[in-house]
Amino acid sequence: MKRSRVTLADVAAVARVDRAVVSRVVNKDPTLNIRPETRERVLAAVEQLGYRPNVAARSLRTARAHMFGLFIPDFANPVYAEIIKGAEAEAAAQGYVLVTGSATGAGLGGYMDRLGQGRIDGLLLAGAGGDAGLIAQLDAAGIPWIMLNHRSRSARRYVVLDDERAAALAVEHLVRLGHRRIAHLAGPSGADTATRRSAGYSAAMRDAGLPEGGIVAADYTPAGGAAAMATLLAAPEPPTAVFVANVASAIGAMEAVRKAGLEIPRDVSIVAVHDLDLASYLYPALTTVRMPLAELGRRGVTLLGRLKPDEAVEEVLDGPIELIQRRSTAPPPDR
Repeated sequence: MKRSRVTLADVAAVARVDRAVVSRVVNKDPTLNIRPETRERVLAAVEQLGYRPNVAARSLRTARAHMFGLFIPDFANPVYAEIIKGAEAEAAAQGYVLVTGSATGAGLGGYMDRLGQGRIDGLLLAGAGGDAGLIAQLDAAGIPWIMLNHRSRSARRYVVLDDERAAALAVEHLVRLGHRRIAHLAGPSGADTATRRSAGYSAAMRDAGLPEGGIVAADYTPAGGAAAMATLLAAPEPPTAVFVANVASAIGAMEAVRKAGLEIPRDVSIVAVHDLDLASYLYPALTTVRMPLAELGRRGVTLLGRLKPDEAVEEVLDGPIELIQRRSTAPPPDR
């Protein structure tokens, strides 16, 4: 027999309060003035009965969908999984649902159409920026949006990671090991994250008094990383160490080293941005720079719920960035 849905009236009966009190407790009404024991009794009844608010009905009452959107470039990139985890957790804490889409599907316009002509309360744009026309539509509709780890000259609504600092940590680690020919396997040309990581690489090399050891761009995929690494290894003076802009690219780069008949780290040391669980299971285990990806997702959702649609935000996330040293880096062969 199908179980009937638990209602506000059911909770009110168990908690011995009016239905309106239950509604205001569940919706975290800051103006509600009740005794702490009454609030605890309502929350206990909610938990006991397994009550879940009717989001559709609440949306009709408040003119809010209680839904945030998150648009990413590609589900195949494991980095975005961490961002989604953080965003989803914060959305749930605020009583919202997070709906995620990617550029590999119907694109941003199609994603918005599937959400019901933009019936969302806010949109996070991770990676590449959104179409200028769609952004204008969001602004016209009064829907807040924020770019995650992407900056645009025309948009002053973003939260980014300190990619320059991440690049510096990677290069400084390789310099301490004694490397002098350090190349950079960069990200896609024009990508904001790639630009910032390349800038951090160049600055760290200057600070170390070293010439740049070659920069080759690649997309954030294993195939792109493999092709770029093959180019670096074919140079007249190949690098003894490579700083890779993305962990997915680094996986392909490691395979290219093996195909060239070389060993990691005996012949080439590799360090990459972003630390994921899989990095410790590669052979050899990959040295990485850990970035606060989940916190980036959480912060984006927090700001969506807090900011006005036309309120500017230009924030570099002040989160922990640390080097995770594993077996893919070691002193150069001539040391």
